[in-house]
Parts: sequence; C-alpha cells; structure tokens
Amino acid sequence: MDFLKSAMASAIAQGPPFPYTFGDKVDVDASIWTLYNGTRRADGSNCSIFSFDVTANKARLPLAKNALKKLRTMRHPGVIKVLDTVETDTYIYIATERVVPLRWHVKRKSLSPETIKWGLYSVARTVKFINDEGSSIHGSLRVASIYTSESGEWKLGGFEILSNVKDDEAIIYRYGSLVPDSARYTPPELARSGWDAIKKSPHSAVDAYNFGTTIFEAFNGDFMGADQAGQTKGIPPSIHAGYKRLVNANPKARITVGTFLEQGRRSGGFFDSALIKLTEGIDNLGVKSESEREEFLDDLDQLSDDFPEDFFKMKVLPELLKSVEFGGGGPKAFGVVMKISTKLSNEDFEARVQPVVIRLFGNPDRAIRVCLLDSLPVMIDRLPQKVVNDKIFPNMVSGFTDVAPVVREQTLKSVLVIITKLSDRTINGELLKYLAKTANDEQPGIRTNTTICLGKIAKNLGTSTRAKVLIAAFTRSLRDPFVHARNAALLALAATCEHFSEEECATRILPVICPSLIDKEKLIRDQANKAMEVYLQRIRKAAASMPDTVQPPPQTTEGAGPRMSTPQPSEASSWAGWAISSFTNKLSAASGEMQTNASTPARALSPTPGLDPNRRVTSTTSSASALHRQAVKSPSPAPPLSRNSTGSAAEAYFKDPDPVEDDGDAWGDMGDMDDDGNAFFDAPSEAAKPSKKEAAASPTPFDDGSEPDFAGWLAAQAQKKSGPGGSKPLPKGLAKSSTANGKGSTATAKKPLTTRSASKPIVAKKIDTKPKETDDDDGWGDGW
Repeated sequence: MDFLKSAMASAIAQGPPFPYTFGDKVDVDASIWTLYNGTRRADGSNCSIFSFDVTANKARLPLAKNALKKLRTMRHPGVIKVLDTVETDTYIYIATERVVPLRWHVKRKSLSPETIKWGLYSVARTVKFINDEGSSIHGSLRVASIYTSESGEWKLGGFEILSNVKDDEAIIYRYGSLVPDSARYTPPELARSGWDAIKKSPHSAVDAYNFGTTIFEAFNGDFMGADQAGQTKGIPPSIHAGYKRLVNANPKARITVGTFLEQGRRSGGFFDSALIKLTEGIDNLGVKSESEREEFLDDLDQLSDDFPEDFFKMKVLPELLKSVEFGGGGPKAFGVVMKISTKLSNEDFEARVQPVVIRLFGNPDRAIRVCLLDSLPVMIDRLPQKVVNDKIFPNMVSGFTDVAPVVREQTLKSVLVIITKLSDRTINGELLKYLAKTANDEQPGIRTNTTICLGKIAKNLGTSTRAKVLIAAFTRSLRDPFVHARNAALLALAATCEHFSEEECATRILPVICPSLIDKEKLIRDQANKAMEVYLQRIRKAAASMPDTVQPPPQTTEGAGPRMSTPQPSEASSWAGWAISSFTNKLSAASGEMQTNASTPARALSPTPGLDPNRRVTSTTSSASALHRQAVKSPSPAPPLSRNSTGSAAEAYFKDPDPVEDDGDAWGDMGDMDDDGNAFFDAPSEAAKPSKKEAAASPTPFDDGSEPDFAGWLAAQAQKKSGPGGSKPLPKGLAKSSTANGKGSTATAKKPLTTRSASKPIVAKKIDTKPKETDDDDGWGDGW
C-alpha cells in the first residue's frame, strides 16, 4: 500500500498538477478503476479518486477514456459529481465527491426496504434521463456501478460503455463485452446475438433489463445469472408486476425504466412514500408557500427512525437550518432539526447545529425563543460549558424580563437545564439577580416556579450566601396570597433543610413556618405540619448532642448550709427559687453605706442566743408568699453596704451560725408559722392593726415596678415601733424620723455603722391564735 502511494506521488510529480492527496484504498467489485479516499489540499475536504493505470490495463483504455468523457459532460443530480480530472500517458485520475460503493451496504443488508425504494427511485430517474433526454444507453447498470454519497443518496457511475444511440461507431458495440463481469448481467438477446443486436431492439431495452436485475440484487444481496431474472424472492409485492415486465425475455415487451417510474409514482404506488416526497420537496423548501411548507414539515416530522441518517444529516438538516434562520421555517422546522440532531455525532452537531443555535438565541422572534428553550434538554449535553456560560446565557437572560409571560416562564424553567453549565460567578451573581425579579412577578405561576427553581438549584448556590438567599426567598413566598406559592415555599423548605444550620432552623425558619399551621387552606396546614416535623427532628437531634448546662459547677464548703442567695439544685427546680435569688441579689447589688440617725442612741447588739425551743422550724421550700413576708418584715437590721470580702457585714448577716442548724435560720429571724404556713414577726399581735394604719399614713414609698422598696419598708417599721403600740426601737442606723403631721420623714446627720455582730438576737415571740387579717398581705405588698 505504501509502495502504491509512493508510486502515485512520483507519477503526479512528473505529470500535470493534481491538487488532491490519495488516502486509503477502497474495495470495489471487479472494475477497471481503483478507488481511493482522498482529500483536497486547499481546504482538507473529503473526496474520492478513481485511478486507472494505463500501462497495466492498456486493452481497456478506451473504456476508461469513455468514462472520463461522459462523466465530464453528463450533469445530473443522480450522477457522481466530478471535481477534477487528470489524464496522462500513464494514468487517468478522476476526483469526485466522496462516495462509497453500494455493494458495501447490500452485502451487509444494512438498508431498510424504504431506503432501497428511495435509492431505486433516484437511479430510475437518472436512467430515464440518460435514455430519454440523453438518447443514450448506459449498458452496464448493476449494483457495482452505483455508489452512495456522504448524504446517503444513490449516485450512478460505471460510464465505461455509455453510448449515444445516434452514434453508429459507439463504443458499446465494440467494447461492451470487455466490461468486467459483463456476462452475468447481459440481456438474453445480446447473449445470443452479440452487442450489435441492440440496434434491432428499442435502445432502452438493455437498461430496462439491467434495472430489473439491479432490483433483485439490491433486495437479495447478489445476482448470479439470467436464470434468477424474474424471481420475486425478497422483493416487495408492490413491485412484482413492474419488475417482471422489466426482465421480460422479449426486449420489445419490456417496459422502459421511465414507464416503471411513472407507475411507481402513482397514488398508492411503490414509489409513493414519505421519504421520496421528502427528497423532492427539500430542495425547494425555501420557495414553498407557507401552507406547502407546513404540509411538508408535517410529513417530515412523521418519518420513522429507519430512514437514512446520512441523507438527513447532509441534505435535510442544512436546508431546514436555512429555513429556520432565514426562510421562515419557524418552530416546527426547528423541532425537526432537533429530531434529526439526536442521530448526529458530537462532532457533526458541533459543526452543523451549534453555530446556528447560538445565533438563534439572539433572534427576537418569541416563537423561536420558546422553541429553543423547549429544546434545551435535548442538546444541553452536547453544548460545551464555555459556550453556554459565555454565549447562550447572556442572550437567554432577556427572557426573564420579556413582556410575554410565556417567555418569562419558559426562561425560568430552562434554568434547571443549564444550571450545571454555568459558572459559580454567574449563578451567584447575574442569575440570582434575575430570579429575585421573577420572585416578585405579577404572574402567580411564575412566582411559584421561581420558588421551585430555587429549591432545586440550592445545591448549586454558593455556600456563603446560600442560607441567606433561600431563607429570604422562601419566607417571602410563605406570605404570598397565591396558595400554590405558599405550598411551594413549604415544600422547598422541607427539601432544603440540610442547607441550614441548627441555629437558623430554630431562630429563623421555624418562627415563619408557625403561622402556616393555621392557614385558611388545609393544603397549606398539612404541608406546614410536615415541614415543621422535618425541622423539629433536625433540632431535636442537635439538642440531644448538646451538654446539659454551660454553667460551672457550684462551689460549696463541706459542712456549711446553703446560702440564701445561692439556691441549691433542688431549690432551683422549685418555682420559688427565682424569687429568692432576685431579692437577695437586690440586697447584694446595693452600693454605699447605711448611716444611723445622730439623735438615736446606739444600741449594742447582743450575741446570738440559742434556738428558742418553742420556735417551729421552717422549710426552705415554704410558699413564696410566706418567704416574701419573712424577708420583708424581718426586724433585723440591714447589712452594711461595704463590698469588703473579708469583713463584710452582709456576709456575716447571711452566714449560718451553726452548720447543723435548720435551713430556716439562713433567712435570719423568720419567726414561727401558723398552721397555714404564714409567718409572724416580732411585734405583738395587739399592735398589728395600729401599726398598719400608721404605716398607711406615711408617704408612699418609691415603687420601681418589679423589686421591693426596702427603704420605705424600714421607714414604716420605724414609725410603727416608735408609736404607742410599738414594742422595740429599730437598731441604730435603721431608724428614720417622721414629721409631726405624718406626711414625710427627714433624715438627719448619719454616721457609718462600723460594728456588727455576726449573728442576730432571737427575740421571744408570742403566738397569735386569732385568724389572720386579710389586710396583712396588702400591708407588705404596698412596698413592691
């Protein structure tokens, strides 16, 4: 093979220029020609080269020269197209369009019956042209003389003995028997009388017989001799009658190929098929009227998948693309283009369809735009990411703001198709900007589809802005008056739960879902419950992995009782624990020093005696009312307000004198309780009512609305103790003087209280057995 190529290259170098490069050799039937695949040097386009070696086959040189002459002069769509020829004393080269021998397809039986009919129809038209318009005889019609082009069309060659009947010295008479394998295909009359018998019969008789044998060979794969002529094996029944008349032994009784063609083209004839109509209508598609074009496209769209792919790719597709782009073919033509393009290789699609698609996205025709968007799922996998992101998407975004709702909606739906082909910058920038506009569209369906779209592309959004964008979009949709928009928001929230943190789920999403639980529409209520359950499960799972508390463990001294200001875990769980801590924290948070009245003599504090045997021990779990009255009405002096950590009087006041004492002592001198658990204070019961009246006559203490007025309570107690019914004066530093008319009190010079015992004196109390006055609560309650 390399030797042949080098020999041809040297021969070309010595002869006239031949601007084609030889490629691989192509196997053909017995022929005077050697067929090669070739390429044109100027543009690299494909071609075929028929080569004849004069030196090796000099006896058949007249046949080669006749074929060269006839191919140059015979111009017909059904004849192989000649590109260039070279003739020297040693070789003849004929460069033609790229062709493949029909024998390849026939041997493999790769052609469907409809495709064979379509090919025979094309050959019949060419033979009719040669016989009628050309007044010539082909003389060597068979499968070996037929080739298929890149478009799948059957092209006629084998013009070695093609002759004009008007030429008495035609080559067919002298050299007809030199054609390779001619004996198998020779008509009976020529086999008996020689080639001169052609003059005694209609000149079309030879081609009619050979066309009949070609029909048999195409459907059965081979033709062995004259004894098979007339057999109908493998031939469709609709052709039987015409086929038998073609191979009639009597040349004068044979019908011409032209007659056979006319019979087949009649309504219901064997050549009346959609594929044949397509071949006749595709060439003049651009000049058809609108109604004719619609009819043609309808027929084209109904074609089944067993038609020749090459013909659709090379002939139909280019014409349809031109019709869509320039000839007004419209969406229907583009739909057929997409149907054909599914059979194309990626290389063919990129070369033939992709450039037109890119240009069409810039077309302002809304019908074309919608058709393009509808067809995106079919072709998106074949479009490179760079093409989609840089060329298609910039033209496509105009659909988001189109005045036609159908264009906006179809553009929105196409986002799901192209999202994988867009860059992160495009998605998180320009795309989200346009989706924000469609989320506020006047059409409720477009708003709903925007929510659905965001839910489906959530995984493609940037992680830094994903949660912010989705929460803002979905919470807005939850307030949409359109019921399906709200439903879509709930569905999207449930589907995108994994993209939010537990904190966002609890603080931002669940609060906006809750109103949907009582939506007027049951559809929304049901979906809200489902979405709520999804997020609750997520939060419960997260909460289960959290620690019980982040507070440090309490620091307690072994053997010491609990302080009133620091409730123990058992107390913290009771409902009164917050009140105890609040009151004691109020005391410990005060600042400054308490000073005594200069006119009041200081009273020495006695050491703490032992516990009164008649005193009833109170539990720290007493009711809140009793605890508050004990804390407010205690006659013990307030602690000094110094923050000294070593000698603080407040610490001494609240410190338990003995670790083994009952917990009730921690509250100071709380007194006894009656059967109802109510505490009584130091003053005798007889003086309770006058003291209350005097306290009521005193000025109203400042009330901050939440904490007790401790200073006001001290003034009221001082007035009560100094009155006629009083028992003991307040300790130095806590007494306040009152005006004569009872309207106010004036503080005199005070000096700091510098000493204080570590414990309180316990005063003997008298138990009052009378029923408790109902005004008692109001007396201490006025201080809050």
